[in-house]
Amino acid sequence: MGSLNVISHPLIEAKLTRMRDKNTSSQDFRLLLKEISILMGYEITRNFETVDAEVETPICVSKFPVLKESFFTIVPILRAGLGMVDGLLELMPFAHVGHIGLVRDEETHVPTEYYYKMPEGFEKSEVIVVDPMLATGGSAVDAISSLKKRGCTNIRLVNLVAVPEGIAAVQKAHPDVDIYVAAVDDGLNEDAYIVPGLGDAGDRIFGTK
Repeated sequence: MGSLNVISHPLIEAKLTRMRDKNTSSQDFRLLLKEISILMGYEITRNFETVDAEVETPICVSKFPVLKESFFTIVPILRAGLGMVDGLLELMPFAHVGHIGLVRDEETHVPTEYYYKMPEGFEKSEVIVVDPMLATGGSAVDAISSLKKRGCTNIRLVNLVAVPEGIAAVQKAHPDVDIYVAAVDDGLNEDAYIVPGLGDAGDRIFGTK
């Protein structure tokens, strides 16, 4: 079973509280999401493997750790996932970025894939799927399934806010995928929005509502 990792840190908690505030502007919301993504990135990448490489310092030649894997792919689930990409790229500017577009039916809450674009050879890379909200889990489950169908085997899921229902759905469908979140909220309302949550992340990032 993939692990659930709740990344608790005073800076993350304080920034997330500001994001929850309905009066926070889209500009501040985007900046806070970027900052939290950077902070979460340290824990998300903690178990990346390293190997020793020979380096010549101004003093001598010695061996130091470098990342064993050189190919990393950040995959935002459109559109809200885009808000987490810049922060992770600050941490890993060498990473590639793919995109999966999923739209949710407002009545059935079932997502449908409408866009897919990945860097060549991504299936051999470490893949980090990002989406601020893990609500019903439908989008995350479908996105991960889509990646696996294309041969990807090394996937981790990163969300800002999750609920038990969404976590359980991902763990049931993809027990090999580790999940990283900043907070686990109470649950879902009748419209499948996270409670207390922070509203529609996509709308708040892009100022569309």
